Amino acid sequence: MAAAEELQALLRGEGWPLPEQASLDVAPPQPPEPARLRRNTCYVVLAVLLNQKNEVLMMQEAKRECYGMWYLPAGRMEPRETIVEAMRREVEEETGLECQPITLLAVEERGPAWVRFAFLAEATGGTLKTLQEKDAESLQAQWWDRKAPALPLRSQDIVPLMDLALQYRASPAHPPVLPAELPSAFLCQRLLVLFADGGGDALWLLLGTAGALHLPLAVCDMSGHRLLQAVEQLLQECLPLATLAVRVQGLLGLQHLGRKPGQSDGICFNVVVTVEDAGRPPPEAPPELQGTAFAWRKVDDEGLRRQLLQRVSTSSFVPIRS
Repeated sequence: MAAAEELQALLRGEGWPLPEQASLDVAPPQPPEPARLRRNTCYVVLAVLLNQKNEVLMMQEAKRECYGMWYLPAGRMEPRETIVEAMRREVEEETGLECQPITLLAVEERGPAWVRFAFLAEATGGTLKTLQEKDAESLQAQWWDRKAPALPLRSQDIVPLMDLALQYRASPAHPPVLPAELPSAFLCQRLLVLFADGGGDALWLLLGTAGALHLPLAVCDMSGHRLLQAVEQLLQECLPLATLAVRVQGLLGLQHLGRKPGQSDGICFNVVVTVEDAGRPPPEAPPELQGTAFAWRKVDDEGLRRQLLQRVSTSSFVPIRS
């Protein structure tokens, strides 16, 4: 199947190099604006660390506006950092512990050009920060069993992430996913759009037709964008959405390598989307496409088809919240 190598690499979590701008399948009306960290976009990292007792690593805030409150170790990425480097730095600065990531737990869009990457990680060294070591980063750190004593939390938004971490430790919902270190100038999405027939015996994949067949690429408008806006725009261009049920399943992974500030601060999110006919029995073939920019291709490889259908049926993807 065309694009099989690209697809297999994404399923393995390895990512796939991005083409030149001219090869983008969907772009904003104006020439796309490169992502620039701390100027037109902000990335935040957060980590959930659990010990053998399933206690959660917490840090006590030193910032004036939330002094003395408790939160998970988190903070903004700095220019030239990878996403994992930023996470490890924030954990060490705020808690005193060194760590290694296990997997991405979730990606969350918390406002225009503000994306948070939540990790499950494990401690590998260091010592817990004490009150005697307080600084501008935090006052202290401790392991918390979420029962007693009750800690005053800076925000309740971390509670679902703690739950997600405990669920993943008990029964992983998806294979471990870590960012692939591949550069991107833009904030963009690579789409795996899937359609299965009524019996689940056949599976089709949407491909872009400009040049060699490939998984479609869509670029975000950096002016007040929503993370999945480009996804919606691409689907509107090629599918009769009024008669279809479209579901964003989640992420196979993402790609980032921001070693060149202003030139590679973007991120490519590899997004899985399923398409079904709304309110009607599943047809035996995918819906007819509008225009010639995209084409359906049947997944003939039996192993690949089974792998994709199994992951869709079990929602085996990193959740994306936008």
